[in-house]
Parts: sequence; structure tokens; C-alpha cells
Amino acid sequence: MAQTDPSSSFTAPAAPSHPGGLLGWYFRSLVFVAGASTGLIVGIMLVQIIARYVFNSSLIWAEELCRYILVWQTFLLIGIAYHQGELAILDMLTGHVSRRTRFLIRLVVYIPVAFFLYLLIKHGIVHAGRFSRQTIPAIDFIWTSLTGKPAGLTVFWIYVAAPVGCAILLAHLVFGLIDEGRRAFGPGEAAA
Repeated sequence: MAQTDPSSSFTAPAAPSHPGGLLGWYFRSLVFVAGASTGLIVGIMLVQIIARYVFNSSLIWAEELCRYILVWQTFLLIGIAYHQGELAILDMLTGHVSRRTRFLIRLVVYIPVAFFLYLLIKHGIVHAGRFSRQTIPAIDFIWTSLTGKPAGLTVFWIYVAAPVGCAILLAHLVFGLIDEGRRAFGPGEAAA
């Protein structure tokens, strides 16, 4: 976890308090997605609880649909969690070193992490493609109940969440490293 001790020299990547422009739109969109998807999960589970305990019936699709929403929620928001320093970290080497040395240590650590994320993206897309013909039972059940015909939404859209999330995390990692490099080697840091 990010250190909160003000005397510590560690500074975790942090989201700007009020980012503007494209970055601000990105953060606001993901905050909306987080709230809307959480509200949807809570709503579906409340309907499931009422159906089960009041009407002695059960929605066979509720838990499956909530699981899929939670998977997408997790992978879409992992970049924000990284950017705000909310992912677990082990920071033994960068505690009492200069910003430049800390940047170089992180660069050495981030290169294999970036390569691993690249492999997860590449192979995750291939893996998701293997499920492009298998439909999602919960969605088909709901859609058939509403319209009389299946939706035809495939399991591909569940499995592709992993490479999408890894791509988002990779972008946050690269842009965070660039930002940290600017701060470490920018003007005024030579004396620090």
C-alpha cells in the first residue's frame, strides 16, 4: 500500500485533485462507470433477495450477470487504482534515495512488468477470441424473456476484459513513468 507517513520520501503516483481536459474526462467517466456498475450490482442483488425471500423464487441469471459486471468493473478501474497509489507495493529500495535514483530503480522494475502486461494483452486477446461463438447464458435468458429471441452476446466480451484492463494499466504505468522521469530530471532537481 502507499505510504502515508509525511516524513517518508516515497511519493506514490497520485491522481490530480481536479484534472482537466481529456484526463479529467477520463477520470470522470470511470468514476461514473464505477458508481453505475456498483449501483447495478446492488440493484440486481436486491431484486434477487426480494425474489428469493418474499416470493420464494430465484432469478437464475442474477449472480452470473453480477459476476460479469464485477469482472469488467475490476479491469476498467485498475488503472485508476494504480494511478492513485492504491495497489499493493513493496518499497524497500526507494525509501531514502534521490528522485533520480528512485526513477531508475522503478524503470528497471517496470520494464519486465510492462513486458508481462504486453504478453497478457497479446495472449488475452487470442484466448478471448476462442470464445467468440459461445453465448452468455444469463444475457440470452434475459434478452429472450424480453424480446423473444436470444441476444447472441458471446463470452468473448467477458474474457476480453482482461486484456483491456492490462492495456489500461500499461498506459497508466508508461505515462506515470514518463511523469516521474520529468520530475526527476526536470529543472530544479539537479540540486535535490
